[in-house]
Amino acid sequence: MDPESGPQIRPRVLGLDVGSRTIGMAVSDPLWITAQGLETIRRENKRKDFAKLADVIVEYQVAEIVVGYPLRLSGAEGTQSEKMQVFAEELRKHFKLPVHLWDERLTTSQAQRLLKEAEVSIEKRGKAVDRMAATLILQSWMEAQGS
Repeated sequence: MDPESGPQIRPRVLGLDVGSRTIGMAVSDPLWITAQGLETIRRENKRKDFAKLADVIVEYQVAEIVVGYPLRLSGAEGTQSEKMQVFAEELRKHFKLPVHLWDERLTTSQAQRLLKEAEVSIEKRGKAVDRMAATLILQSWMEAQGS
């Protein structure tokens, strides 16, 4: 990168923390410095969930998607890992975008700890934890890309 040219604007990436009832979302900023949390999707059915994701993909001109990949603490795959592999493949087919699975083993507990430290009320914490987990997943993925 030429230092004269300044920071590089990069295509945005959408981070997802997919649960059975909600999908936490975060998007990279155009310079890939930070991940910013977005509104959490309350899951209804695949058609409606994908329609909501499509709106976000268009609004933020998303070029890639990172999905939290729930491994066991040992690093082994489990039932949830298999569900995320299937979900990631459905995203690839539906949106025709690269989809990456990213180890999310500690993000939900890390998100809860950060929100607790910030003295966010339990009620608000419940609503914010999915968004925070998606932010942590995306942030760690971006850092691993050497941004």
